[in-house]
Amino acid sequence: MCGAKARNPVKSKKIGRCACWSEWKRLVVAACLVTLWSPAPAQAPAEVRPGIDRAPTAEMLPGRGPVQRGDWFDKVWSQRRAEFRARREADRGALVFLGDSITQGWTDLAQRFGRWKCANRGISGDTTRGVLYRLQEDVLDLKPAAIVLLIGTNDIGLGADPEDVAGNVRAILQACQRANPAMPVVVCKVMPSHASRQRPADKIRRLNALVDEVVREFPQCRRCDTWTPFADAEGNARPEEFPDLLHPNAAGYAKWAAALEPILRELPGLPSAVPEGGLP
Repeated sequence: MCGAKARNPVKSKKIGRCACWSEWKRLVVAACLVTLWSPAPAQAPAEVRPGIDRAPTAEMLPGRGPVQRGDWFDKVWSQRRAEFRARREADRGALVFLGDSITQGWTDLAQRFGRWKCANRGISGDTTRGVLYRLQEDVLDLKPAAIVLLIGTNDIGLGADPEDVAGNVRAILQACQRANPAMPVVVCKVMPSHASRQRPADKIRRLNALVDEVVREFPQCRRCDTWTPFADAEGNARPEEFPDLLHPNAAGYAKWAAALEPILRELPGLPSAVPEGGLP
C-alpha cells in the first residue's frame, strides 16, 4: 500500500516471542500459586489400637468381673504404658511394685526403699483383669527380682464378686510362678475404704480372706497385712490416713512402707539401687 510504513519482520518475531514467554511465565506462576494454596489431601485418622493407645476392651481381657472404662482411663492407660516401654531396659531386674492408683501415687517409692532398685508399674483405675492383661509386658519381661502386688480395690468399687477377684489374683500368681518359680511375690491385702466409695468393709474383708487362701497355694508368695493397720473399728479407712477414704496420704504410705520393710529385708537377691562400682 502506497504511503504505508513497511513492517519490520524481525521486530515482529521478537515481539511474538516475548508475548509467548510472558504468557508462559504467567502460567507457571499461576500453577505454583495453585499448588501452594491448595489444601493438603485429608489424611486418614490414625488407627486407635486397644491395649496400646487406649485401654483394652472387655473382650480382650482375661479373667472375670467388671472392667474399668472411660476416656480418662484410656488416657492414663496409654500414657503409663508408654512410660513403661520407655523405661524397660532401665527397670530390668528391679523390685517391681504392681497395682493401681495407690501404687502409681507412691511417688517417693525410690526414696522409701533407697537401698533397692525399684520400678513402679501402677496404673490408676486398674483392676485384676487389667493386671492380668499387661503382666507379661509390663512386669515379667523385666525379669524382676521380686514383685509387690496390691490390686483389687477397683474391682470391688466396680461391683465385682470377691470370688471372681480372688480367682484373677490366682491367675496372676500362676503366671508369675510359670515365669520364675523362685521369684518372690509379696501380695498386699486390699486396704480399707468405705461404703461411700462403693467399697464396703464386708466385701473387702471377704476378698482378703479369699486371697489369704490363694496365697497359701504358692510357696514363693508372702502375705503383707495392709488392712489391719489402717482399719478402724468398723473396718473402714481412717480419714487422717485416707483423706478421700480411698487413697493414702504421706502418713498412709509411711505405714505401708513399715509393713513391707521387714518382709523385703528377708527376700534374697534384691538388686541394689547403687550400680556395681558406683558411689554409695
